[in-house]
Amino acid sequence: MKMPRLWMLAAIWLTGLMAGYAQEAETFSIATLNVDGLPQKILVAKVNPDGPGGGGSVRIGRYLQKRGYDMVFMQEDFNYHEELTVPLEDDYQMDSWTGDVGVDGRQIDFLHLQNHRFECDGLMGAWKNGITLTSTSRTPWTANFGKFSHALDEIVTKGFRRYEFTLTDGQQIVVYNMHMDAGDTADEREGKDSLDRDARLKQWNQLRDDILTRLDTRPVIVVGDLNSYYCRDQIKSNFIDEIDATGRAKVYDAWVELQNGEKYPDPVDGIVCCEAKGNILESGEVLDKVLYINPTSGTGIHAVNYKIDTTDYQHDGKMLGDHYPVSVTFQIGSRKQTGIHEIENGKSSDSKWFNLNGQRIDDNARGIVIERNGEKTHKRIVK
Repeated sequence: MKMPRLWMLAAIWLTGLMAGYAQEAETFSIATLNVDGLPQKILVAKVNPDGPGGGGSVRIGRYLQKRGYDMVFMQEDFNYHEELTVPLEDDYQMDSWTGDVGVDGRQIDFLHLQNHRFECDGLMGAWKNGITLTSTSRTPWTANFGKFSHALDEIVTKGFRRYEFTLTDGQQIVVYNMHMDAGDTADEREGKDSLDRDARLKQWNQLRDDILTRLDTRPVIVVGDLNSYYCRDQIKSNFIDEIDATGRAKVYDAWVELQNGEKYPDPVDGIVCCEAKGNILESGEVLDKVLYINPTSGTGIHAVNYKIDTTDYQHDGKMLGDHYPVSVTFQIGSRKQTGIHEIENGKSSDSKWFNLNGQRIDDNARGIVIERNGEKTHKRIVK
């Protein structure tokens, strides 16, 4: 039996659509990690005696060289910068280092230490040769808390860095790397960290406003040591929901999407929702996050793999840095997998998205729309 001409043409068209999707869907990997680069001591004062020091920082650099992520964004790159980055020099381009935490070569008023702040942020980016950095900027937080306590957040100039990249295939993305306000573990456990949480909330709001001010058609990725759990910080309501509500973009969390059944943990009033071991909650949530933002118009991306490397990021049974690395693989050139959109009786509010296997997916799919009403049926491509 011969296939009707219309169905034959439809099959050819669908094959071409799928082939085009496969060709344009490039992937790239991104990792974020706190390298714990504070000095083990300053003069005679112990600062970070359990940190990796010089030898551990070399191991971290070699770990990253071996892993070969396309882009790496680090926090607390302070006093062991050369040890950390020398193993990466052949394969990566790197950001500007803003210096260490120490007294050598600095004019410090030791009688008024409460007024001193080191002009370094500890942030560092590295991207593989072939990826082009077209623009970068550094922005300090407008709010911090903790000068001689609460993780000493006011002793350095924390903030975020914004990067504009052109990937090897010509696609363009924007990346934000940051280190948010921390707190004392005992205070967090007892719910006495309200001032730390207030500072982080202001930082989330500052970040949100900066993203929206400069948002265009390029996808945006937010990475870093955010010192935030959904159970104790109002991330969803103040950052994610606020951006979504503009109608200009949609925000995703790679861990929520790929590891937590697309469900955001519920906030708990003032305390960590469960005990963290090695900065990982029983739920699998970590302080280090990878969020991404797809503008309503323009090229979209989506996360296809998420990993916390608790196996290889160790030496003599101990974690190399302060946190385990978090890595995400993204696909760029398509927002979601191809699907079919059905509109029954012309009511788009009742519409649902399905992939070609009949499984539900979200409303950012691309593919064929089939509109059905009482008069006619027609189809169009969604890009």
